[in-house]
Amino acid sequence: MFFIVEVTSLVVCCWTCPHRTMAGLWRSYQALMSKHPWTIQIITAGSLVGVGDVISQQLIERRGLANHSVRRTAKMMSIGFFFVGPVIGSWYRVLDRLVVGETKSAALKKMVLDQVGFAPCFLGVFLGISGTLNGLTIEQNVAKLKRDYTDALVANYYLWPPVQIVNFYFVPLHHRLAVVQIVAVIWNSYLSWKANKM
Repeated sequence: MFFIVEVTSLVVCCWTCPHRTMAGLWRSYQALMSKHPWTIQIITAGSLVGVGDVISQQLIERRGLANHSVRRTAKMMSIGFFFVGPVIGSWYRVLDRLVVGETKSAALKKMVLDQVGFAPCFLGVFLGISGTLNGLTIEQNVAKLKRDYTDALVANYYLWPPVQIVNFYFVPLHHRLAVVQIVAVIWNSYLSWKANKM
């Protein structure tokens, strides 16, 4: 219960205290992360997938506020909360056990495993879940995956290898999901557009 009060006070402070500095907000986030790393990582992932969808609808698709689909944003956030956050957070823990070390060589090995082993599977499942939540039948979902998967995977390879090298070399394990999700606001905007393009 106390955790809910902590998170709520951080959110309220973000919206109601314009004098609150980014450094202060970052310190508050760090404090919550040290107390509740798993939960905060999941909340961060779900929230930033939602931000990506809002950007997709407003900047890429130019829907305008009157035509914004709150339901779609909620669906995308649910994918972030229940799939992206837990899966990527767990993957980083597994990856740190598979490849031990903080060297440049270890970072490169982690990036290769991430991009060759994990990313293709993750992307396919993400697009499949999105299609299912959008009400696609199995046949429609398979057709959509055939149409969109390769383009999305190629786009993935343009963005993520350099990000992941930096992430695996410089960023501590408990912050990797947050770093990825911040960069992923752009990626999530693209994925949301791709996942919801019928």
